[in-house]
Amino acid sequence: MIPEIKANILIVDDESDLVELLKYNLAKEGYNIEFAFNGFDGIKIAEVVKPDLIILDLMLPDINGYEVCKRIKQNKYLSLIPVMFLSAKQEEVDKVLGFEAGAEDYMIKPFSINELLARIRAIFKRTLSQKVNTLTPASQEFKFKNISVNVTKHSVIVKSREIKLSPIEFKILIFLMTYAGDVFSREKLLDNVWGNNSFVEPRTVDVHIRRLRSNIEIDESIKFIETIRGAGYKFIDEEI
Repeated sequence: MIPEIKANILIVDDESDLVELLKYNLAKEGYNIEFAFNGFDGIKIAEVVKPDLIILDLMLPDINGYEVCKRIKQNKYLSLIPVMFLSAKQEEVDKVLGFEAGAEDYMIKPFSINELLARIRAIFKRTLSQKVNTLTPASQEFKFKNISVNVTKHSVIVKSREIKLSPIEFKILIFLMTYAGDVFSREKLLDNVWGNNSFVEPRTVDVHIRRLRSNIEIDESIKFIETIRGAGYKFIDEEI
């Protein structure tokens, strides 16, 4: 069974008080939060964490929100991430430019937190749920390089050799392969593999990752799991 995914939201806004307000209210709803105070940092963070939604201000200290949105949509690894503009600019032309840049929604400051949350839920109903639904029943088999995994049969084959994994190692492998190329921190792996009620220490993830690597990376020339320093782990997305 694929674990429930907690949505990740990236906030890009130079108003620190507003960022704190959003972090508090969104975290209460169960979302994982990342944030940046300028456009360039926002793009860099998006490239690393690949959030499920970006909440973006228009008036940033370096490049404006339109440009940030355009660059996100032009990046093949980020283009499907929905963007919601949250701006004090309320003229019709501002909204039109926002949607032309590729935004999913446009909300005006000051705003109602309840309305913001409702709009976020509406976006995820259209986008995130579709991503999760693709995992079952169609995506029961994964093939990358010389590894083949069958979820239903709980089997892992590397170079025609069957590999035995513990239940947790198997869950980690399936989760990382499902989101191949995406980087997940220890905390996010704990949430999505072990579950919210787990009391496992984050460093325990490192132990399981090492065991998983030793089991599946039997060909020294082929690596499957990459450590991204300061960020977490990802499954290398070079599909055969």
